[in-house]
Amino acid sequence: MTTPIAGEGGVDAYAKLAQLGLTLPQVAPPLAAYVPAVQTGNYVYVSGQLPLVEGKLPVTGKVGAEVTEEQAAELARTCALNALAAIESLVGLGRLVKIVKLTGFVASAPGFTGQPAVLNGASNLLGEVLGEQGRHARSAVGVAELPLGAPVEVEVIAEVA
Repeated sequence: MTTPIAGEGGVDAYAKLAQLGLTLPQVAPPLAAYVPAVQTGNYVYVSGQLPLVEGKLPVTGKVGAEVTEEQAAELARTCALNALAAIESLVGLGRLVKIVKLTGFVASAPGFTGQPAVLNGASNLLGEVLGEQGRHARSAVGVAELPLGAPVEVEVIAEVA
């Protein structure tokens, strides 16, 4: 098992967030019958996180039409920050060992194929905050629609101590 991020040899996620000028948001209440995150064994499964800021979507629409690839990458970054907030609320970032998998969904206009670039926003945020322990396996999936008209949604699986 890898060292927890706040432990010996790991990155202090709280200090790194502060250094980057980021604060963890409040966890958004679920939109339906689920919980934001659940732990089983040494893993935390974070439900799909929308790019909500203070409970609202800053932008809606499809990437490649109403939303640019660059805007969507910033929204994916917000989704990743929201995922970290969900982990924090359940077990605390100090127990985080590694981000194992990130799955991202991009509401895509016909012909849009830049889903990997959009999801780099989320992947890069996790790398900036967690260093090597933020590197993960990933899937980037184009979809027709997302809840509330969101352009992007991200879910995370994390290992915890």
